[in-house]
Amino acid sequence: MTDIPLVDAKDIARRDPLTGQMLLQPTRFALHAGDRVAITGPSGSGKSVFMRALALLDPLDSGHISWHGKRVERTAIPRYRRNVAYIRQRPAILDGTVEDNLRYPFTLKAYRDVRFDRARAASLAAEAGRGESFLDKRASELSGGEAQIAALIRVLQLAPEVLLLDEPTASLDPESSRAIEGLVHAWFDVGDAPRASVWVSHDPAQARRMSQRHLTMRAGVLDEQAAPFEAAPCAREIAGGGAATTRDGGQERTQ
Repeated sequence: MTDIPLVDAKDIARRDPLTGQMLLQPTRFALHAGDRVAITGPSGSGKSVFMRALALLDPLDSGHISWHGKRVERTAIPRYRRNVAYIRQRPAILDGTVEDNLRYPFTLKAYRDVRFDRARAASLAAEAGRGESFLDKRASELSGGEAQIAALIRVLQLAPEVLLLDEPTASLDPESSRAIEGLVHAWFDVGDAPRASVWVSHDPAQARRMSQRHLTMRAGVLDEQAAPFEAAPCAREIAGGGAATTRDGGQERTQ
């Protein structure tokens, strides 16, 4: 397996545009194929800032991100975002049915080369314990958990390489949380394409289930936990791993 990371962040940093306060200290982070990373830390510590920076949803104040070894330039950002998908805590759901929401990405220029596959969408719904009739349900009738399931299916049907999951189950009931976790496990375990995930969670047990590496965030500083998690039970055994470095550039242990 190649040592080139899928995503390689080189000293990326973010400041508050109004106050100039440092929200994310210069951070190095490498995500390799097969990596399953969890990030924990107190509220306001910079976890979401880091995730949005990694997804290139917010402008970087310094540093840059490489994808498959090539620096992501402005013109390549749409293609990068197609492959590195950000899933937030409260998804944006459009009016209409679940299927209408799933069809929406295919109306965008970035996805004009692919078509909506209802059978594939129904298969993903089944992985979350929902029947095909789920696709016909009105968005206005969805519970919070169902809306998050629909949002995750909307992303997974597009076959991303990387999932950046920013507390996707924080306000969901246990059943919906398990459905979301099951969808991510199934996505990881099917197919031979390179895949990796980063999951932000306040739940240590969930972080343990969904990861092999544990990072912590405090005051904008990302650091590797001293004792890494054991491999997630449903993950394929994939050789290789990623590395995280602290803001002073010190190399942490690679898994």
